[in-house]
Amino acid sequence: MAAMLKKLLAFSAAALITVAGFAVAAELRSGHPESYTVQKGDTLWDIAGRFLDKPWLWPEIWQANPQIENPHLIFPGDVISLAYIDGKARLGITKLSPQIRREPADAVKAIPLSDIEAYLDSYWVFQEGEFENLPYVIGVEDGRERVTSGQVAYVRGLGDAASGDRLIVVRPTVRYANHPHVSDGRQQLRRTPWEAGRGVVYQPPAHRWAEYAASDNRFRVLGYEVREVAAAVVTRPGDPATVLLTGEGIEVGEGDLLLPAPQQDYDLSFTPREPASVPAHARILAVSDDASTFSGPGRVVALSVGSEDGIVNGDVFSIWTPGEKVADRIAHPHNAITAKRHQNKVQLPDEFNGHVMVFRTFDHVSYGLVMNGIRPTRLHDKLKAPDHL
Repeated sequence: MAAMLKKLLAFSAAALITVAGFAVAAELRSGHPESYTVQKGDTLWDIAGRFLDKPWLWPEIWQANPQIENPHLIFPGDVISLAYIDGKARLGITKLSPQIRREPADAVKAIPLSDIEAYLDSYWVFQEGEFENLPYVIGVEDGRERVTSGQVAYVRGLGDAASGDRLIVVRPTVRYANHPHVSDGRQQLRRTPWEAGRGVVYQPPAHRWAEYAASDNRFRVLGYEVREVAAAVVTRPGDPATVLLTGEGIEVGEGDLLLPAPQQDYDLSFTPREPASVPAHARILAVSDDASTFSGPGRVVALSVGSEDGIVNGDVFSIWTPGEKVADRIAHPHNAITAKRHQNKVQLPDEFNGHVMVFRTFDHVSYGLVMNGIRPTRLHDKLKAPDHL
């Protein structure tokens, strides 16, 4: 080991830019390489998984050279090298051509953007009181029920909007909620679509959530989700104002809501990490893109925790199916049909499913991507620390 370390350090001093700084021990993957050249299409999770059994430990052993401009960005062609200092593993980046400037947009992403793109710029979760006064479509041209790109809609509530202002049209999807006094995840969540409260009966096309949780009178609302259905531009200010629908989108009709066209308000540079804490109420709120209630690797899920719970982009959780309570009919065969039987139930252990990484957060809800799994992820599954056993 000493000879290998000496060889690595000598090679780094002669040809590469190496790293220095604090590092801690981590669980290295069996058969890990001593170095790896980053390839186009790699993700940070993929790279971390080449070296570590637990990719979320990447920040604990990663130290970038402060002399490299924006050292946290990793590009194809960079070399990730493993060394040992005082018996502890350390990963560092080497730039073979540090003089070449590359745009941050070309840097390696933590997870595939193609899997999460729609959820980065087409979905928002509001708190109660934030959506009630949004501008809304009162009618569309020629008295039609719906209009699409190239046609106009009439909007109330735009205030001092000016000609040329760009907007997006959004539609309610689901209302997320949990029950604060129920610990069993299977009983904690409810699901139903929601309406914006103006008496409009929404009949949206199939949204991305195949299964989701929402509120009734006994539940605490976590947030109200809306989905972008079209883009628009103001052509005539006033009340009502006239807007022209632009680009590709879903048909727009009476009751749809409008928001200013957003600037990019999401983070693309997050890093897999262990969360600071895991709230006891952390659950899977929704699973996406399927007719069933199950999800798996490469699929987006909604989580019942957000920024108000201390959750940040990059947090990794393990996913567990709650264990059921079953009657022990072997130990208590004579009580099988009586009420006493229910006093002798045994709690079965939770079953591990896989890992999910958060990529977008709201106050009490966040979106995550299922990174790996040994069995399907489903609604009500619990979230725990990533290395929880």
